[in-house]
Amino acid sequence: MIRLLYFARLREALGSVGEELTPQAGLTVEALMQQLAARGGVWAEEFGSGKSLRAAVNQTLAPVKTEIHDGDEVAFFPPVTGG
Repeated sequence: MIRLLYFARLREALGSVGEELTPQAGLTVEALMQQLAARGGVWAEEFGSGKSLRAAVNQTLAPVKTEIHDGDEVAFFPPVTGG
């Protein structure tokens, strides 16, 4: 199982702090985002192309080609800017 965490606007839009999923072999951050977008509705709005999101795998920022393995924690959040 992998643990998904949703932060900031995602948490609010999805109405969830997270969930657990069984990963497929060779699953990447990008493929996971596409899988979540395929749920439709607000999921497609938040994870579809054109939305700016960041991901962290096991609390380390991860590019979209990062593979996800059983036992990993994947967090999604919007980019943060400072001022």
